[in-house]
Amino acid sequence: MAHFDENAKPFSHQWLNDRLAIDTLKRVLSTEYWIPKNINFLWAMGMVLAATFGILLISGIFLLMYYQPNTKLAFDSVNYTIMTEVGYGWLWRHIHGVGASVVFLIIYIHMFTGIYYGSYKRGRELIWLSGMLLFVLFSAEAFSGYMLPWGQMSYWAGMVITNLFSGGSLHADGLVEWIRGDYVPGQAFLGRFFMLHVLLMPLVIIGAIVFHFGTLRLPHVNNQDGEEIDFEESARLYKEGKKAESKVIPFNPVFLSKDVFVMGIYFIFFFYLVFYHFEFAMDPVNFDPANGLKTPTHIYPEWYFLWSYEILRPFPTDPGLIAFGFAQVIFFLLPFLDRSPNVAPASRRGAFKVWFWLLLIDMIVLTFMGKLPPQGIWSTIGLVAALLFFALWIALPIITKLEKKL
Repeated sequence: MAHFDENAKPFSHQWLNDRLAIDTLKRVLSTEYWIPKNINFLWAMGMVLAATFGILLISGIFLLMYYQPNTKLAFDSVNYTIMTEVGYGWLWRHIHGVGASVVFLIIYIHMFTGIYYGSYKRGRELIWLSGMLLFVLFSAEAFSGYMLPWGQMSYWAGMVITNLFSGGSLHADGLVEWIRGDYVPGQAFLGRFFMLHVLLMPLVIIGAIVFHFGTLRLPHVNNQDGEEIDFEESARLYKEGKKAESKVIPFNPVFLSKDVFVMGIYFIFFFYLVFYHFEFAMDPVNFDPANGLKTPTHIYPEWYFLWSYEILRPFPTDPGLIAFGFAQVIFFLLPFLDRSPNVAPASRRGAFKVWFWLLLIDMIVLTFMGKLPPQGIWSTIGLVAALLFFALWIALPIITKLEKKL
């Protein structure tokens, strides 16, 4: 009688494993990728972001089937064809619009979680830098997508943002015309941003996500206490069955199941917005067709850009552009500006705790001010909030250098 081996793997699996090292990849990236036990639900935001990006890709493909990248047809293809003539076209547009907005809420939560717990320190600088690169890429993707409906705010926001490349007194108008493909946003402009949104930026984002996950593999993920963990010893204890003594858990299936739970809660919130409050992601001004001869009363970007827009607005042209550039670059420098040796939550870091909460509140104030007309008390509050933003970053190296070692 032939002997039956219960542990024998199918021939197809063994054939692929010999050539692609499937079992090794599974072990290195999944079952023996060790995660600290002492982390909370905020560590699931990375997977939530990846899932939201996947939804944006899928919904974008469905919208792409009916969208017309033509200045004469784009507005109607979005607001009439997709919304009224295509079966469930309204649903895909709502999913895409809400996803494009909510993804930035998750990015900001993820970013400030990293700042609060010091996840950019002690060998984890590349994790932070690759994450900030993703923030810039998602911003470019969102801006290019905002142009495609070709409504009033699409046109005029595109006009204002591309004018930034003139460099103020540098008068680099030729660069602005090169980006637009014309003197004003038109067919060439729409075609270029269509290509960026549906092809180039998604490909670059996918590559950056792979790189970001790669930087997470070594060094290991930080934890909410900033504790130094002997991952090899803790992994050995876990594999020997001493799970209570181990300080780590495997990514798959233990941590992944927690990620899935958090994603389940998130998607309840997400689809609640899609079905009942989708209007927050769609500017009413953008439901008017683009008209280069009629300027909206108040031009502003989407909410996730408002804080940096408000940093630009209170100053004259050249200082404003410098301030705007400062705001775009400064977060990249965080690992090098924080001079403290402590890897610990902000709640245990004295002056840094005050710095963190002031920065968070200041960015919220800047966001609200960016939506309001720059006049009266709003203009004053915006200026004070912008100046506080600069003061906080200038103070960071000083207060962290004076921080006592824990």
